[in-house]
Amino acid sequence: MVITGCVFPGYIRRVPPLPPDEELVAALRAGDEQAFAATLEAWSSSLLRLARSFVSTHASAEEVVQDTWLAVIRGVNGFEGRSAFKTWVYRILVNTAKKRGAQEHRSVPWASLVPQDEDHGPTVDPARFQGRDGAYPGHWQEPPQTWSSPENRALSLEIRAVITSALDGLPVRQRAVISLRDVAEHTSDEVCDILQISAANQRVLLHRARAVVRERLAEYLGRTPTASGGPRA
Repeated sequence: MVITGCVFPGYIRRVPPLPPDEELVAALRAGDEQAFAATLEAWSSSLLRLARSFVSTHASAEEVVQDTWLAVIRGVNGFEGRSAFKTWVYRILVNTAKKRGAQEHRSVPWASLVPQDEDHGPTVDPARFQGRDGAYPGHWQEPPQTWSSPENRALSLEIRAVITSALDGLPVRQRAVISLRDVAEHTSDEVCDILQISAANQRVLLHRARAVVRERLAEYLGRTPTASGGPRA
């Protein structure tokens, strides 16, 4: 029962791609304001969401992001290219957010933030999958409803609100992992590096987070009227 792939393609705001690391870092080192503005536009939203996983308020998360960008400006000359530049920036964010969280008396070690229901139990109702006697054991009893593109901007905004609500309701570690993988589009290795977790733990957390968000979207789309007036599912 493997759930793979980003669960909300097309509903996360996209920005123009940045140039390759070598060009981007060179521009930032040269004080190119347009390059910095483009980088800010591309990454600030996902940095803010990730920071919110570590601190107690939205205002604190905004300060963490601001401090992160200041650290990037001050430290870009020391970037050695041992990782992707984006990974380096996000690692600065995580370290900054952890320090801020400790100051807010949220100094519980990251590795200990693993509720029992986060690593155990099914993520999707087992009855929705074929049993051992089925034609395709472990596959869906009925394939999930195909989600068409939003008919209009209003529906798209509603779906984004559902996604945001689902992400905000996730346990801390799940929210951090899915934000990095499906919003910031980091690789699994980069996420493990940024959060200092094992590959197996990253897979479990991502699987469970995606299952929750997908279920919320399925519930919403199942009761949302189509252009013809009928329900989607």
